[in-house]
Amino acid sequence: MGGILELVLLLPVLLVSMMAHEVSHGYVAYRLGDPTAKAHGRLTANPLKHLDPLGSMMFVITYMVGGFIFGWAKPVPINPGYFRDHQRGMMVVGIAGPAANFFLAVLIALVLNSLPGAGATSAQLWDGPLLIRVLFLAYQVNIVLGIFNLVPIPPLDGSRIIGGLLSPSAYRWWADLDRYGMLFILFIFIVLQGPFFTLLRYAFALVSSILLSAYF
Repeated sequence: MGGILELVLLLPVLLVSMMAHEVSHGYVAYRLGDPTAKAHGRLTANPLKHLDPLGSMMFVITYMVGGFIFGWAKPVPINPGYFRDHQRGMMVVGIAGPAANFFLAVLIALVLNSLPGAGATSAQLWDGPLLIRVLFLAYQVNIVLGIFNLVPIPPLDGSRIIGGLLSPSAYRWWADLDRYGMLFILFIFIVLQGPFFTLLRYAFALVSSILLSAYF
């Protein structure tokens, strides 16, 4: 079980990580001609604008129960009608969020690498000084956010990437599945919770080993 002090120190990092993910979506959409996120005040560095109550609660619960952090932020509003190419536009917007989290993870890995006492393995990082543990948790948060959002089911970012590769007729059918997005998420957490988190842990270990081997 994680410590309360660790969690308190980690909360600002969680907020920044979620903000970076959603602002990246909104900014890329804005650059592609969609002013929706900007009009709704979502192109802001204020992380409170991006909080999702359930997603934030999941961060705390998963941290306190198992030390493996998982959660999500409030989706930024996007209107693909503003894009010249709906499919390609949504694909690029979808890539932006996970890319922002992986970029933050690399920055955190570089910071960790510069600190004395940062071990070369995950176990050593977990057992290190408080600052190192918090930074490693922040690293973990960003990797998990990136991986989870790349899962190719609506309405996650991975579904946007898949949609960009489909034919126009298949894309219309695929986009219609967004209306059932919450049902898909609930199905994962209620029915497939065990297998899903196991796969998520393996995916994290794989990505983490690649990045840590590159920077440690």
